[in-house]
Amino acid sequence: MPALAVVGAQWGDEGKGKIVDFLAPEHDWVVRYQGGANAGHTIVVGGRKSVLHLIPSGILAPSPRCAIASGVVADPIALLEEVAFLESLGVAVRGRLFVAPACHLVLPHHKAIDRAAEAARGGTPIGTTGRGIGPAYEDRAARRGVRAGDVLDAERFRARARDAHAAGNRVLAGVYGAEPLSDAALDPALDAAERLAPFVADVGSLARGALDRGERILLEGAQGTLLDLDCGTYPYVTSSNTTAAGAAPSVGIAPWAIGRVLAVYKAYATRVGAGPFPTEMSGDESERLVAAGVEFGATTGRKRRVGWFDGPAARYAARVNGATEIAVTKLDVLDEWERILVCVAYEIDGRRTDEFPADARSLAACRPVYEEWPGWREPTGGARRVADLPARARAYVERLTALSGAPLGVVSVGSERDATFRIA
Repeated sequence: MPALAVVGAQWGDEGKGKIVDFLAPEHDWVVRYQGGANAGHTIVVGGRKSVLHLIPSGILAPSPRCAIASGVVADPIALLEEVAFLESLGVAVRGRLFVAPACHLVLPHHKAIDRAAEAARGGTPIGTTGRGIGPAYEDRAARRGVRAGDVLDAERFRARARDAHAAGNRVLAGVYGAEPLSDAALDPALDAAERLAPFVADVGSLARGALDRGERILLEGAQGTLLDLDCGTYPYVTSSNTTAAGAAPSVGIAPWAIGRVLAVYKAYATRVGAGPFPTEMSGDESERLVAAGVEFGATTGRKRRVGWFDGPAARYAARVNGATEIAVTKLDVLDEWERILVCVAYEIDGRRTDEFPADARSLAACRPVYEEWPGWREPTGGARRVADLPARARAYVERLTALSGAPLGVVSVGSERDATFRIA
């Protein structure tokens, strides 16, 4: 059976983790294919909130096995803390979680360089999380990274890690004029990484074998499409490929093995960090939406920037990913709004376009062209099928679906697992 890729179709924080958790019981495997501990997938089950940064969201379902693929950069300390957290909740992790040998490790110097580089940008920061993700991907591309599989040879692993630590210190001191890290600062990461050895397995081989047996695989992305290194609003992007196309090489499967792509959209838009955001709200309206949606980052706690749904961006994301269906989340956040705006096009230098620009500078010059929709002013949180939604809420979802250009597959109307339902 072809794999299903679940991708974020905005600037992240769309509710991918919730959708993956909802779909996980239908799958035999859930594989995280990119990003690092800069992601934060929040799942609420029975009033209990779990925030996962590295382990696939499917781990909370009892049946699927889970894997972290080679396209992920994993902080060994954070990963073990997550394992301990899940086990404290009674979730079985050992024997169900596998880490690809080619998964690169985030070490202390990556975090220090991340913070130093962001500080050096002065008034034009990217808005990174400071978790060392970008520098770890830089080392990966430069072929000097340390990988999870290295821990299987302890002596070689420690030598490679200490070489990387020394090289990182040279960058800190020579490029940024920052204080080098002590040798002792590396020790906790070394100890944690070596404790990951029982989790290391050939994820590509496991995934290919599962596909050959007709098992069902769900591929989980971390950040959103508009933060993709190649397709996003560069340079205000993450350091990996977030789209469905990036999943196959990361996992080690053929591109044609991905038969379905579910693109996840919030019923409005949010963004964390710097970069153009055409539909961004301001003032009291912004504060109202932040409060209603509890728009604070699960990883950093930073307040998110908020705005209206962006149709051209939505259509672009659906096309880039080859979306076969979409999910709309957090519809309930808009329940009390008297009027709701939807961006259907842009104006650039007096010209109207419904295309998403190819570069961040052009996007920053875009002015949104809005449609105004009447709010439904009725609760949607109890809906468990489309027919349960107020008529105006149904019409709004239908408009978002039309703007995306892909059929509607899933709707979410609350934080709890059971506040999510399929269309068919």
